[in-house]
Amino acid sequence: MSEKIDYNIHLDIKYAHLEVVDIAVVDAGNKEKWFNQTLTQVNDSVVRVGIIEGEFHWHKHDDDDEFFFVLEGKLYIDLEDKTIELNPNQGTTISKGVMHRPRAPQKTIMLMFETSNIKPTGD
Repeated sequence: MSEKIDYNIHLDIKYAHLEVVDIAVVDAGNKEKWFNQTLTQVNDSVVRVGIIEGEFHWHKHDDDDEFFFVLEGKLYIDLEDKTIELNPNQGTTISKGVMHRPRAPQKTIMLMFETSNIKPTGD
């Protein structure tokens, strides 16, 4: 999985409060290997959907924790000393300052919960 993947990251909020969030609609409109869409804002945080296949680069977030939750597929999060494997209905929190690299060997749909000012590609 070492091929170069272009990241398609959308920071605009797709759904306002009281709108129904429909990930199937977002998925149906996506043709990218690595797609990230901000779904909604909750106070100072956002919920994003990632529809991914392949590897992200190694990175960290200096000031922000990041929570990943898999809906479909399989997500591996490589850390410097181990790899976390997440299957559907499983999640984990990556602490601020921890180097990590998400990767998915097959199409995977996940949710990410993080502060609204986080830089998705890392600090």
